[in-house]
Amino acid sequence: MQYNHDLLESYLSNTSVVQQQIDSYNRFVNVGLQKIVESQANIEPEVSDFAIKLNSVRLGSPVVIESDSSSKRILPNEALARNLTYSAPIYLTYTPVISGIEKKINTSEVFIGELPVMVKSDICYTKGMSKEQLLADGEDPDDPGGYFIIKGSERVLVGIEDLAPNRIICTREKKGVVSKVFSTTLNFRARCSITRDDYGIYKVLFPTVSKGIDLILVLKALGMQPGEMLKGVDDVKEIANDMLLNIDLSKAKEISQDECVMELGRMSAPNQARPYQQKRAEMQLDTYILPHIGSKPKYRKEKAEYLVRMAKRASMVAYRYAKPEDKDHYANKRIKLAGDLMEELLSNAFKFFVKDIKYHVEKTTARGRKLNVRTNINPDALTDKILYAMGTGSWPAGQTGVSQVLDRTNYLSALAHLRRVKSPLTKKHPHFKARDVHGTYLGKICPSETPEGTEVGLTKYLAIMSKVTVGADQTMLEDKIKELKLLEKE
Repeated sequence: MQYNHDLLESYLSNTSVVQQQIDSYNRFVNVGLQKIVESQANIEPEVSDFAIKLNSVRLGSPVVIESDSSSKRILPNEALARNLTYSAPIYLTYTPVISGIEKKINTSEVFIGELPVMVKSDICYTKGMSKEQLLADGEDPDDPGGYFIIKGSERVLVGIEDLAPNRIICTREKKGVVSKVFSTTLNFRARCSITRDDYGIYKVLFPTVSKGIDLILVLKALGMQPGEMLKGVDDVKEIANDMLLNIDLSKAKEISQDECVMELGRMSAPNQARPYQQKRAEMQLDTYILPHIGSKPKYRKEKAEYLVRMAKRASMVAYRYAKPEDKDHYANKRIKLAGDLMEELLSNAFKFFVKDIKYHVEKTTARGRKLNVRTNINPDALTDKILYAMGTGSWPAGQTGVSQVLDRTNYLSALAHLRRVKSPLTKKHPHFKARDVHGTYLGKICPSETPEGTEVGLTKYLAIMSKVTVGADQTMLEDKIKELKLLEKE
């Protein structure tokens, strides 16, 4: 029997097998890099009337610094042959702020470190080269790219499969019905959940607390009154009864908002001074509860409304008005590819880089020397952090094996490795459901390509014609909705 592969051949002639890795990295370089700088744009060392404002970031082309301090362009094959890192310099512009006034005259660009460059990405020299040019430069014309060269070793960042962030996922568990959301921002990920037990009592759990806290106490601390709590659930009688029961049993119903904040502070920081307890409670409300909504006091009302929605969802599932979510359904999952992983890594490394600048500026001032920002910037602080993670595979979130040496046993094994997807679940535990082939894998994950033994079902491979979108900036959509007056403007 003869098969016709015209469709597959047409698809592969126009699309790279590792296009998802290249697209993800390109988005990181074009959008993510600037976002990281903007998120930590103000450096305020312990020096009176002095601060540094970080402006724009720019990536150069891949170069190598020779022993005579000269720099020249470098191609991937030369980096491999000479055991070098195929990387590009990062340049940053900054403005000194003296007594609250930006000294625009002193705005200058400075080299802050090196970023590993993905082969065949937009900043790689081999991008767009013809077959003849590649052969003339000693490059493999059939090489798909999608990997990095770190100290002469080809490294691939394996895609990490995770539950969708910033989305309510409700499941039935031993302790009751749990409505949870992985609230994720650029620098922080917080698991916030509401558990409804068999009696209908709601408990809130978020980072920095070890046991569940009364939902009504948290809602009142966020500025929501009992009448507003009931308004969000009054369309279903049973759920309204649940909320009434919680309000009736809570001691928060008889105390003011400020007292609720103090009660939260006493629970999270017992035996501490009152000002510290209040500061701690306010930090929890703004930073650790649903950080994706916002981390300023003005967002507290929105957070309270979101928590009511989570509680309502838990009750809907408990009373069987709605089905619990299937965690293994692929609509509830997202894959973090090379660009997302590099964004995580650089965001973490940039925090340390900013701390390093602060330390050196404070040290220079303490010694009574003339302050020059340029001399206080150490490019190795950023580069070493990135190269350590890329070389060992240990990522900031505590994951291991993210960066792996590319399997070059043959051409097919290299392609398969570049399309590998790892589950964050540990291989020691028997996650039977997670290891099973789910019906939603069709067209996305290859059902048969998985290792035997302990890794079965946890290490997967993308199907040959599956594509991974790189995501979009939600602020653009929010602005459009505000224009149409479907959402209140701030």
